[in-house]
Amino acid sequence: MHDERRRIEERVERVHTQRIKPAIYAATVPFEVEAWQAPGEPVPFAEAAAAPYEPFAMDTPWGPPWGTTWFRMRGQVPAEWAGKRVEAVIDLGFVGDWPGNQAEALVHLTDGTPLKAVNPLNQYVAIANPATGGEVIDYLVEAASNPDILANNFSAPTPMGDILTAGDKPLYTFQRADLAVLDEEVWHLDLDLQVLTELMVHLAEHEPRRHEIMHALDRAMDTLDLDDVSGSAAAVREVLAPVLARPAHASAHTVSGVGHAHIDSAWLWPIRETKRKTSRTFSNVTSLADEYEDFIFACSQAQQYEWVRDNYPKVWSRIQDSVKKGQWAPVGGMWVEADGNLPGGEAMARQLIHGKRFFIEHFGVETKGVWLPDSFGYTAAYPQLAKLAGNEWFLTQKISWNQTNKFPHHTFWWEGIDGTRIFTHFPPVDTYNARFSGEEMDRAVRNYREKGGGTRSLAPFGWGDGGGGPTREIMERARRLADLEGSPKVVIEHPDAFFAKAREEYEEAPVWNGELYLELHRATYTSQARTKQGNRRSEHKLREAELWATTAALHAPGYAYPYEKLDRLWKTVLLHQFHDILPGSSIAWVHREAEAEYARVAEELEALTAEAVAALGTGGTRVFNTSPCDRAEVVRTADGTPAYVEVPAGGSAPLTDAEPAQPVKAKGLVLDNGLVRVQVAEDGTLSSVYDLRSNREVLADKGNLLRLHTDLPNYWDAWDIDKHYKNRFTDLLSPDSVEVVSADPLLGAIRVTRSFGKGSTLTQTITLRADSPRVDFETEIDWHEAEKILKAGFPVDVRAAHSSAEIQFGHVQRPTHTNTSWEAARFEVSGHRWVHIGEPGYGVAVINDSTYGHDVSRTVREDGGTTTSVHLSLVRAPRIPDPEADQGKHRFTYSLLPGATIGDAVAEGYALNLPLRVADAAGAPEPVVSVDGDGVTVEAVKLADDESGDVVVRLYESSGGRARGVLRTGFPLAGAQVTDLLERPLPDEAAEIDDDGGIAVSLRPFQVLTLRLRRGATGR
Repeated sequence: MHDERRRIEERVERVHTQRIKPAIYAATVPFEVEAWQAPGEPVPFAEAAAAPYEPFAMDTPWGPPWGTTWFRMRGQVPAEWAGKRVEAVIDLGFVGDWPGNQAEALVHLTDGTPLKAVNPLNQYVAIANPATGGEVIDYLVEAASNPDILANNFSAPTPMGDILTAGDKPLYTFQRADLAVLDEEVWHLDLDLQVLTELMVHLAEHEPRRHEIMHALDRAMDTLDLDDVSGSAAAVREVLAPVLARPAHASAHTVSGVGHAHIDSAWLWPIRETKRKTSRTFSNVTSLADEYEDFIFACSQAQQYEWVRDNYPKVWSRIQDSVKKGQWAPVGGMWVEADGNLPGGEAMARQLIHGKRFFIEHFGVETKGVWLPDSFGYTAAYPQLAKLAGNEWFLTQKISWNQTNKFPHHTFWWEGIDGTRIFTHFPPVDTYNARFSGEEMDRAVRNYREKGGGTRSLAPFGWGDGGGGPTREIMERARRLADLEGSPKVVIEHPDAFFAKAREEYEEAPVWNGELYLELHRATYTSQARTKQGNRRSEHKLREAELWATTAALHAPGYAYPYEKLDRLWKTVLLHQFHDILPGSSIAWVHREAEAEYARVAEELEALTAEAVAALGTGGTRVFNTSPCDRAEVVRTADGTPAYVEVPAGGSAPLTDAEPAQPVKAKGLVLDNGLVRVQVAEDGTLSSVYDLRSNREVLADKGNLLRLHTDLPNYWDAWDIDKHYKNRFTDLLSPDSVEVVSADPLLGAIRVTRSFGKGSTLTQTITLRADSPRVDFETEIDWHEAEKILKAGFPVDVRAAHSSAEIQFGHVQRPTHTNTSWEAARFEVSGHRWVHIGEPGYGVAVINDSTYGHDVSRTVREDGGTTTSVHLSLVRAPRIPDPEADQGKHRFTYSLLPGATIGDAVAEGYALNLPLRVADAAGAPEPVVSVDGDGVTVEAVKLADDESGDVVVRLYESSGGRARGVLRTGFPLAGAQVTDLLERPLPDEAAEIDDDGGIAVSLRPFQVLTLRLRRGATGR
C-alpha cells in the first residue's frame, strides 16, 4: 500500500479547522450590549445593577489594567429556534493560548444570581435545551480586564503588576456577544475528530491501529458534504463509530481523571482578584456537574471556599449541593496550598488543622489526603504531620519540573524524618491542567515509572488560574477515551478511590526517604525578603500571644482568652503562606499588600500579648521568656540599657541587677567575653573567631564575607537561581567605617558601614554579649541593586560530612560533597532558624531571624585541612514579575555560634527569634508547662479550639535521637490525653499522670506529640 499519511493528515486538519469547527454554531443573533466602567475597585452587584449603562459596539476596546467593566446584554431567542439547543457565546477579546491571566467574566441574571463564567476556552452560557422560542435574555456580565504579566516570554519587566503603575490604556477588544444555536451533531463530530487525530499521530508509525484510524478519517472526509456540514455530520460520525468502538487492550494503563482547577490564591493577580476567580470557576464547575452526572471535581484550599461562602452565597449553596451528590470532592485538608518548605512547624500543623476542620464543619467531609500539586519542593516533615492530621495519601506533580535528575517513582511510600510513611503519587501526565489530549495520554503511559508494579495513575483535568476549570469538551474526550484501543483507559473518579486502588495493587511500592527537593525555583527561599520576614515574625508572635493568653486565662480573674482574634490572625498568616506569596514569586501588588498585612498582624498580636501580660498584674518590671529553653542572657530594658537576666522556659522573672560570669572586654577591634574572642579586620570582615573553651580557631578564612553575585537565571527570575551565579561576584571589602560603638561589660559591639553598587548601603553591628558565645550581626540594608544576590559567608575550619538544617519539628542532613548529580543539584537549599556543620567533637551553627536560603560547600586547603563554608542568602533583586522586588530597606539579624551542638543550635534559634519581653508586671505564676529531659521541646501552648478550657501542648523531639522527660503543669491537672493535630483523642495512645502530677514523655527521633490537658477543679 502506498504511504498517503501526509495527504490524509493534512486533508483532515484543513477540513476540520476550516469547515467543521465554524459549523458548530448553526445560527447566531447578536445581543444588544451596553457597558459601564466601574471606578476603582470591584463593586457589589447591586451597585452595578443600578449604574448608568451606555451603548457598546463589538470591536470596541475596553478594560484598563485591573479594571472592571459591567456589560448588560439583552436579546430574544428567535421563534424559529424552537426545539434547538440555544446558548450565549461571549468573546471578550481573549488573546493567546493561556486560559488564565487575562480577561474573565461572570454572567449574572438581573436578580444577581451568578450563572456561569466565560473564559477563553469556555465561552458559552447555556440558555435552553430545547428552546421554546421567544425566550427573553437579560444578563449583567462582570468582566475583569486583568493584564498578562508574563507576556512576551519574560523578555522584560512590566509595570502591569500593580494597579498603582499599570496605567489606564484599554487591554482588550470585545469580539462577540451572540445568541447561538449549538449544532450538537457537528459539535460531537468535532470531538470525535480531535480524539482520533490526536491518538493517531501519537501512535508509532508501525502500529496497525494508526493506519486503521487514518483510513477511517479519509473515508469520513469523503462522506462529509462540504456544502452541508450539518446535514452530513451524522453520516460522518457513523463512518468513525467503528474505530471509536474498538476496546482498549486488556493491559492498557488506567488514567483516573479528576476534575480540577488549580487557582493560585495570589500570583500574577492580587488576592482580591482570586476571590472573583474562584466564584467564576466554581460557577462553571457546578454548571458542568448539572450536565454530566459522572463528573467529579476535586478542590482544595479552604480559604477559597470561605471567600465564596462570604461573597457569593448562591454559588456556595450550589457547591454544598454538589458535595452532597458526590460530584464535588473537597481535598487537601489545608487552609491554602502552602509553600512546602518555608512555613514553620506549628504553622504547617495549623494549615492542616484549619483546612480539615473547615471541610468537616461545612460539608461533613474529612479529607484523606494532602493535595499540593504546585509547591516548590516538600519538607521531610510532611509525612508525619499529614498522618497526625488524619491523612492517608499525598499528591504532588511539581517534582517533574526537576532541572537535573528525573525522579525515579510515580507511586511510592514517602518516609519522613521521624520514620512515618505516607502513600504518595506523582501524576506521570506531568500536569495538573490536563485535557486528555493524545499527547498527554501518550506521555502518561510513556513516563510511568511503576510499570510491572502498578497499572494506574491520576490526571487532574481542567483549566486553572481563572481559566474556568474543567469543560464539557474535556468530559467528552474522557468518555471517548474510557475504553479505546491505542489509548490508556480513562475513568472519572474521586481521588480517594484512585489512591485506594493504587495502594491495593501496589502495597509494596518503593520508599523515598527524606525531603522532596525540587531542582528548580531555588530562589524562592530568598526572593521578597520582607514578605518572608513578615511570615517569620508573625509565626513567633502568634506563639507568644497564645502562650501568654493561656497563662492569663489560667491565672488572671476576668481575663477572656481571645479565641476569635487568634483564629482570624492565624488564618491571615496561613493565607500568606500560599506557594506564590511566601516564596516571593508574585506581582508587586501582592507583596505590597502582604507587607501591610504583616504589619497589621504584628500590631494586633503585640496588643494581645501586652493585654495578657498586663492581666497578670502590674507594679514592677519582669522579663518574659516565650522560648522553650531556659535563658540566661543580656536584654535591653525600656530605656535601651543592657541588663543580665535569668528566665525559665515559658515563664518570667523579675528584672534584677544580676552579674554575668563572663563579662565582655573590648580592646580595639577585638571583643572577648572569656568564651570566644572576636577580631574584626579593617575591611570589616572577621579575621578571627577564637573559641576559648575549646582552644581552637573557628574560621579558616575571612568570616562574614559579604559577596555580591550577578544573578540572572535562564528563566523565571523571581523563582530561580541558576548555578552560574557563583561565577561572577564582588567581595565587599572596602567599608566606609569600622568603629566600636559599645564597650559595656554586658554588651560589646563594633559597627561596620558600607556603600556599594548602585547606591546601596549596609550597616552591620557585630555584637558579643556577656556569658554567650553567640556573635550577632544586626544588619540594616538600603538595597538598590538589580539582578544581584547578596550572600554572607562563613568559612569554618571543620571537616563536615554533612550540614544539618532546621525544618519543621526537626532537621535534615545534606551531604557536603557532590559525588552524584543529586547532591550537585542541591547547590541552594532551605532551612529555618539555623544550619549546623561539624566534625566529631566540634560544631558551629549559623542562626538567622528571617532568612531561609543558603548553601554549604567543602574544600581542602593546601595545609591539608578542610574548610566547610556556609553562605546565607540575604537579599535578591529579580525584576520579573515585580520590577522593584526587594528594593529599599531591610533589617534582620544572623549569628555565628561557635562550639555548638545541635541542641545549642535549637536553643539559640529560638532565642534569636523570640526576644525576651520586658514588661510592667508585679508578678507571674509558674510556667503553664515545663519539661525536663534533653531533646523534648515545647512548640506550642494554647487553649483547646473547642473553647472547653483544656490546655493543648505540642511537643517534639528536636535532637534527632530518642528522648525521655517529664512534663509538669503550673496549674492543677485533672487529666491528660494524647491527640491528633485536630485535638481529637488518639485511643491507642496513653498519657498517664504520675503521683507528683507529671506526665512521662517518651519520644522517638523527631516525633511530634500533642497533649490535651484537663484542668483540675481549682483552676479557672
